[in-house]
Amino acid sequence: MGNPFFRTKPIDQILADAERPEHRLKKTLTAWDLTALGIGAIIGTGIFVLVGTAIVGDAHRPGAGPGIVLSFVLSGITCALAALCYAEFSAMIPVAGSAYTFSYATLGEFLAWLTGWNLILEYGVACVAVAIGWSGYFNKLLKLAGLELPYWATNPPQWAGGPEGSIANFPAAIIVLLVTTILVIGIKESARAAGMIVLLKLAVILFFIAVGAPAVNSDNWTPFMPNGFEGVRAAAAIIFFAYIGFDAVSTAAEEAKNPQRDVPFGILGSLSVCTVLYISVAIVLTGLVPIGQIDIHAPVAEALTLVGFKWGAAIVAIGAVAGITSVLVVMMLGQIRVFFAMSRDQLLSPGLSTVHARFGTPHRATILTGVVVAILSAFFQIGEAADMTNIGTFFAFVLVSFGVMLLRYTKPDQPRPFRLPFMPLVPLFSIAACLYLMAGLPWATWIRFVVWTAVGIVVYVAYGMKHSRLSRQDTQNC
Repeated sequence: MGNPFFRTKPIDQILADAERPEHRLKKTLTAWDLTALGIGAIIGTGIFVLVGTAIVGDAHRPGAGPGIVLSFVLSGITCALAALCYAEFSAMIPVAGSAYTFSYATLGEFLAWLTGWNLILEYGVACVAVAIGWSGYFNKLLKLAGLELPYWATNPPQWAGGPEGSIANFPAAIIVLLVTTILVIGIKESARAAGMIVLLKLAVILFFIAVGAPAVNSDNWTPFMPNGFEGVRAAAAIIFFAYIGFDAVSTAAEEAKNPQRDVPFGILGSLSVCTVLYISVAIVLTGLVPIGQIDIHAPVAEALTLVGFKWGAAIVAIGAVAGITSVLVVMMLGQIRVFFAMSRDQLLSPGLSTVHARFGTPHRATILTGVVVAILSAFFQIGEAADMTNIGTFFAFVLVSFGVMLLRYTKPDQPRPFRLPFMPLVPLFSIAACLYLMAGLPWATWIRFVVWTAVGIVVYVAYGMKHSRLSRQDTQNC
């Protein structure tokens, strides 16, 4: 009987399990669908909301000021290194589960479980942060239209950090439940909706750059790094949230028509487009208004308001609401597919990998995800949610980067439709960059991460280790 901590799942078996009729997902996504999913997941809360906190700073970390441009470059390079590692894995093992599945094939069941457990943290809490960001821009849009929801219905309760008298963030919870309904209906429908929204929000971002650029005052870029490079690093650690959507492309690999070609295209294409746009927005935003006047709740729209373009702020707010909706669709898709993959391996309840007879989607995992995220969105604060998302993502990126190196040596003859260049320098730089940015996260985030990981170890020992499909195979072979 193999050691449960180090037993790996053969790649052939991973691919065979994905073709079982009771767990088979529909293969309907093209390269452009995957690219749209990637852009749909990347451009959203990070650029429309969190960029304000990254520029200004908060009680836990210094702000980057205009140096936010360097923060986007630093985060973008880190993600690009990890994206290359993901591209090789996704083309080689095109199944649901992303980093969890990759770890199961290379690092063993225990580390795969921890990866999956932290992907649940990454996607689940990211969905919460995105829903809260959506609520903020939705309220901004209503105010521009002369309407306003009561504060008690748009903020978490006081015990969770909200203002006195507030009950819950109801718009955040409602949008999550609406997206859950879309995801139950089908992945192609979700991708089509995300694709239309992507075109809208790309147009809005280009509009912001075109309208804002002539009003830029270069004096606002001085001092460029008010808190030195430490502020740039701290900001890079939080706006990393703005990039992680490319990971969601790999979770949809099993539903791609030609995953060996299309998944790397979707990952690298969406990341490249978004990096250029992010840097452009950062340059214009910090040049429009002084740091002290940047609104941390709706920074892009409010910047246009402050320089006299109220009508432009309304257009940006509409685009932000639509754009953040597409992020929520893709982030929830990623969360659901991780649940699905872990359930298919029976590390979680097998019921979560049941596919709906009509829609061909894992409806039970979708409904569970939607209900939990809706509840948390009503009671959470956005900053804490983003930090927890980032640390879970960094952990997954480190393991994927290490795993892609390991598999080159343990399975050198395994077919690789996409080969990572400059091996092993790219994964080593990826690991170093992730660890460097992780060190810039607040201590409170580290403590929560350790506690979450400890709970995951308990769950694995109590349930997953005994019930996993590989465990049962080992028992039958004894």
